[in-house]
Amino acid sequence: MSAFDAVVVSRDEEKRQSVALARLTEADLMEGDVTVRVTHSTVNYKDGLAVTGKLPVVRRWPMVPGVDFTGEVISSSDPYFAPGDAVILNGWGVGEAHLGGWAGIARVKGDWLIRRPAGLTGAEAMAIGTAGYTAMLSLMALEAHGLTPASGPAVVTGAAGGVGSVAVMLLAAAGWHVAAVTGRPSEADYLTGLGAAEIVDRAELSGPAKPLARERWAAGVDNVGSHILANVLSMIKAEGAVAACGNAMGMDLPTSVAPFILRGVSLLGINSVSVPRAKRETAWTRLATGLDRTKLAAMTTTIPLSGAIDAGRAIAEGKVRGRTVVEIG
Repeated sequence: MSAFDAVVVSRDEEKRQSVALARLTEADLMEGDVTVRVTHSTVNYKDGLAVTGKLPVVRRWPMVPGVDFTGEVISSSDPYFAPGDAVILNGWGVGEAHLGGWAGIARVKGDWLIRRPAGLTGAEAMAIGTAGYTAMLSLMALEAHGLTPASGPAVVTGAAGGVGSVAVMLLAAAGWHVAAVTGRPSEADYLTGLGAAEIVDRAELSGPAKPLARERWAAGVDNVGSHILANVLSMIKAEGAVAACGNAMGMDLPTSVAPFILRGVSLLGINSVSVPRAKRETAWTRLATGLDRTKLAAMTTTIPLSGAIDAGRAIAEGKVRGRTVVEIG
């Protein structure tokens, strides 16, 4: 049985965590009806948490991080897939409770996969990755709520990160006036290059939120949580909405009911982990056809699997800009 490289997070009897590049075989894989030769994965914030143990996202030991991947089907007992199919996986507890994409081979349930849209390479698919896919789900939620660029400007928090960068691109491409929130002033040129119309210093939104503040935005995509989200909610225009999809600042939400009952603001929760296949396919089709590939390439760094551990540590510390693709082969 052929061996392959994988990043493995382990812990000892005293629950001390370690992470290293290791050699595995298919006998080490978990149950599933589709086996995939992984060509590319990515570095997501959740992968950084798995590598560092900063938050207890890993629920099975040992674990291979990598909450998403793309590759080619090796074998399948799921009638929806056949050997040779190019596939994408996002979420479903992979990299947390099921061995993930930072490995040469993955075995998963066919229900977790979709076919990779035609014309989208493996590298491009993972440059988009779960971050871009989550950004698209956020845009779709705002649209389903009835919001359009005519409703007013949109705000994106954590704008220089993976989700934020793609959200800025998607909203700007759809015609929105985008305010990009970042704590890194040096990223202003990068964000305006993606389509941001204005840069907002994160410090403006980091303190305790008022129940209601001056109305500034009609819509928002937030992947930070805590005081940042609370402040954004207090500044959303009447009948506006915020798509919440992350917790980089914290799981808490120190807000009041005022935005919801006095302005009719809506908080739209974005679940990118367990989404029905039809919705996943819609999101990925829109990503494949609607993203500017030149801008996508400009915001993407490609690293080998051997560099994934350091990249995971960096993203957990908020030091990564844009998207990082892990080339497995």
